[in-house]
Amino acid sequence: MEVAPGIHRIESVLGPRPFSQYLLRDERSLLFDTGVKETPEEVILPFLDGLQPDLVLISHADVDHYGGNAAIRAAAPRAIFLAHELDVPWIENTQQILRERYGWYAPYGLDYDPDVVIWLRAALGPDIPVDVHLRAGERIRLGPRLTVEVLHLPGHTAGHLGLWDPASRTAVVMDAVLGRGLLDLDKNVIHPPPYFEIEPYLGAARRLQALAPQRLLTAHYDVMEGAEVDRFLADTIAFVEDARRVTETALAEAGELTLAELFALADPQLGPFTSMANELAGPLRAHLRELVDQGRAQEDPAALRWTTT
Repeated sequence: MEVAPGIHRIESVLGPRPFSQYLLRDERSLLFDTGVKETPEEVILPFLDGLQPDLVLISHADVDHYGGNAAIRAAAPRAIFLAHELDVPWIENTQQILRERYGWYAPYGLDYDPDVVIWLRAALGPDIPVDVHLRAGERIRLGPRLTVEVLHLPGHTAGHLGLWDPASRTAVVMDAVLGRGLLDLDKNVIHPPPYFEIEPYLGAARRLQALAPQRLLTAHYDVMEGAEVDRFLADTIAFVEDARRVTETALAEAGELTLAELFALADPQLGPFTSMANELAGPLRAHLRELVDQGRAQEDPAALRWTTT
């Protein structure tokens, strides 16, 4: 459906969650994200109905946002693929993203369930090169009625991108801000909001607050407008503050903690989460390392433990 002038939302379901990509269209067209390996054939290509996008922009390096790259490349061989230069190494290399983005939990005793590990591998198509490496700030003119600005919204990943349409005051942000967690189809919070860098993630939320979008478009939530946008951005920031408080309190009371021990204490307070709950470890590790940077804790990388100072 067209959710703003020239901006079309392509909706489906991914497991228990809503799932969307976007087509921006004027004289030229831009597809924003390609889903998982099966998404193009099942959803995107039927929606395009023969249209070959001129540009394919990948918001960030997560399997459900670029796993369909190979299928879109095959269907639209002349399309130019774009992504932020910081996320390109993961997007172009399956083994690297499986090791660095999805594999780091295991040494902490917080690996994904085996069926999820299998799914992560299956959701990725063949490695496809990214043609243009962005730094954000670029303006993409699709025609006389639609020009969008590329936003750098890091925190969830280092190179997460969004798009800003000033004419309709629409921000297309995918996973750059995640409220208090991802929802199932009945609007229950089931999945933690995985951010890995605190200040960049808060900065992304505050930048969006400063833009004051009339409309916020994401990958896993309903279209938000007006006061809904304000509440969602406030919830994003509030979750970070809550995770910081829970981490500080738990470490102060215990004196020393592993990440798995902190997770066991934090999940009931911040969730509990039922879908990929281990991804709460990303925010928790970030907050532990924040305490280290403040001189309030020490990290023992060999023992994978944190202690108060």
